[in-house]
Amino acid sequence: MKKYFCLMFLVSLLCSCGTNGQDISTSNTKVSANSIFVISPYKYQGTWVFDDPRVGLVQEPFVAGIPEMMDRLVKDIPNADKGFRLLFSVSPFPGYTIELFWKREERGGNWYFCKEYDSEGWLCPALFKYFDKAPKKMYAKAEKK
Repeated sequence: MKKYFCLMFLVSLLCSCGTNGQDISTSNTKVSANSIFVISPYKYQGTWVFDDPRVGLVQEPFVAGIPEMMDRLVKDIPNADKGFRLLFSVSPFPGYTIELFWKREERGGNWYFCKEYDSEGWLCPALFKYFDKAPKKMYAKAEKK
């Protein structure tokens, strides 16, 4: 049986959601459809989590396939478990390393497919702290802090 828990990402953290370059509103913050978001995931009690006080998230966990993707994404970043920078966007940006494709909605969250890792992961409703609608595509990159 699959476990469904809340998670954000990216990775983004990461399609313009039909905004055609217009501003979209999230938590009293205007963001452009081509914005690049940055969060700093870290390991807590054995899983990847992140804090984003700007949108009211603290120790928000990544689950259901996303931790395995993140492990692969940071494999070359020393001490990534202590924190790293995760950049994500609905638009391709220079240096992005993974592309996520929307597959389906389930239990208020959304499943995404990562072609680079040939795997799926679930992003919880925290995704809507960043986007009005689930993006059809997201792009991400991990960097050391």
